[in-house]
Amino acid sequence: MTLTEDDKKTVEKYALQNAVKYGQAPQIGAVMGRVMGECPHLRSKAKEVTPFIQEILGEVSKETPEQWQARLEKIAPELIEELCTKKEPDKGLKDLDVEEGQQVVMRFAPNPNGPPTLGSTRGIVVNSEYVKKYGGKFIIRFDDTDPQTKRPMLEAYDWYIDDCKWLGADPDEVVIASDRIPIYYDYARKLIEMGHAYVCFCDGADFKKFKDAKQACPHRDTSPEENLKHWEKMLSGDYEEKSAVLRIKTDIRHKDPALRDFGAFRIVKTPHPRPDVADKYCVWPLLDFEGAIEDHELGMTHIIRGKDLMDSEKRQSYIYGYLGWTYPKTTHWGRVKIHEFGKFSTSGLRNAIEEGEYSGWDDPRLPTLRALRRRGIMPEAIRKFMIDMGVGETDISISLDTLYAENRKIIDQKANRYFFVWNPVSIEITGTEPRTVTPPLHPTEKRGNREISVGSELCICKDDADKLSIGSKIRLKDLYNIEITSLEPLQASYLDDSIETVKKEKMRIIHWAPVDGVPVTVLSPDGTFQGTGERQIATELDNVVQFERFGFCRIDDVDKEIVAYYTHK
Repeated sequence: MTLTEDDKKTVEKYALQNAVKYGQAPQIGAVMGRVMGECPHLRSKAKEVTPFIQEILGEVSKETPEQWQARLEKIAPELIEELCTKKEPDKGLKDLDVEEGQQVVMRFAPNPNGPPTLGSTRGIVVNSEYVKKYGGKFIIRFDDTDPQTKRPMLEAYDWYIDDCKWLGADPDEVVIASDRIPIYYDYARKLIEMGHAYVCFCDGADFKKFKDAKQACPHRDTSPEENLKHWEKMLSGDYEEKSAVLRIKTDIRHKDPALRDFGAFRIVKTPHPRPDVADKYCVWPLLDFEGAIEDHELGMTHIIRGKDLMDSEKRQSYIYGYLGWTYPKTTHWGRVKIHEFGKFSTSGLRNAIEEGEYSGWDDPRLPTLRALRRRGIMPEAIRKFMIDMGVGETDISISLDTLYAENRKIIDQKANRYFFVWNPVSIEITGTEPRTVTPPLHPTEKRGNREISVGSELCICKDDADKLSIGSKIRLKDLYNIEITSLEPLQASYLDDSIETVKKEKMRIIHWAPVDGVPVTVLSPDGTFQGTGERQIATELDNVVQFERFGFCRIDDVDKEIVAYYTHK
């Protein structure tokens, strides 16, 4: 069957609208949906009309965005109006409460026990974006005061700074908490002297009983003078781990047990991994205390934190109150669940890497920025992905497909196209002479061609070979048409070069690669794919390319073979 002129006009207008809307070649899935909705008589013949629709989309793809706009305005101006009036969901960052003349100071405070993950990237992007918006100051503060349970990785400090710069979130200042322990000690002494902190010698289980019963422990009313002596002994290493804790006095009868006399410092005799720190200290601040002091010392004006950390703010408010400080303006946001990764923790990933489950922090299956970078995800796509989530207390459940869609907009026009045949099967072609074909590097961007020399034998994917039968007629993309004459061994005879034959015979179009191509290995979240590809791929080191009928990939190594990391479809 063929499309009527009215049907062709319908396809054309929706193809143009899709291209104008997204600023890229029209996507057949979206266009088909609109066409079938307006042309119900085509629904039962979807498979038959698909090649004709693809042909129209191919013609549209050759035009420029300016031509798309002009043609759509001419043939279907109502679709332009539809694009302009359709309300987009609220996205982006809401305004901060900023006082007149105030310099906004914000921070991202990671524990460097591993590299940035996609989850922590939200804090990097959003805080840095707010600072850019208000012309303020962005600080990276490493909360590395737990040398035991969440032990820092020495490499992670540099990884965070490198990833921040890659994201376009260069910090104005970098602070390392383990360099500033004397500051925390000074404030601890001050709070002890004021009677707002005391050294507790209770066993953990015993203190919990007192706390749950809303009763003061036996050490709570010790005089500041005695507490200072105990404090100095803690610092001198006279007490063993878990034998003494410095606590902040709050309301021991508070309705929320989490706010009753919380711990501020504990004894940890495990050396810190940083050589300059090592075993210099044996008393370490807990995160609520360290963060409270630093947010004041660094002049923080606004804080964005998870709504699950609301108790931290309440605990820190006691310290601010005792010292006469004003707490920064705080915004809370909900959790983000990314479907493809589920629940994960940095410490869990670290253990899995050490056990050999993953090849390293840039393994393509991992949710780390190092893995996403190696796969070819662009920083601009990640920034937009994070900013579009906004800042709200509602939990968000989102798919990586959203990130991939943003990335595709960026790389589609840049990525050269190549043939990669995975699980290759050899096929012999009779009736034709050796030739060199010159497919375009890109279907719409005019930047030259690649050269592929082919003789009487070439490779196709086993998946394609398994669908063949004797007499099957197929088009080898950008080469010629063949008819299968034998399955074992796989052989075919040359038919012709004509595209018209493809349309007339409704041939499947498959890709191929020369038998003397270059070995290619693609590492992806779903496994490893091995095969052969065009030799010209070796010129694309560090670039993202598109392997036709497979997906976008970043070329990682071209030394002995091509090693590529899968980006997305």
